[in-house]
Amino acid sequence: VQLQASGGGLVQTGGSLRLSCAASGSILAYDVMGWYRLAPGKQRELVASITARGSTNYADFAKGRFTISRDAAKNTVYLQMNNLKPDDTAVYLCNAFVFRPYWGQGTQVTVSS
Repeated sequence: VQLQASGGGLVQTGGSLRLSCAASGSILAYDVMGWYRLAPGKQRELVASITARGSTNYADFAKGRFTISRDAAKNTVYLQMNNLKPDDTAVYLCNAFVFRPYWGQGTQVTVSS
């Protein structure tokens, strides 16, 4: 399983970004795919996830601002992030789970105040 994350960058408070996670093989073969983030001095935390059936789950901080979606034809999972805040600054990591977790490289998101 190979996961390629992209889409990070530098945005101002209130801005938006869309992250992409391109997976090798069909994403429908993975039990769950998700996005985590790792900020300096903090533990890695779940941002959002989507199951093979399409059920989604969001961290409280992501509800109402972030949307996880997927395009099975492109084997890609997306994370649309709106109304970004400085506290959202982190490395965002793509994750897939099938028998065990797989991690892609991170993409840096920096939100300036």
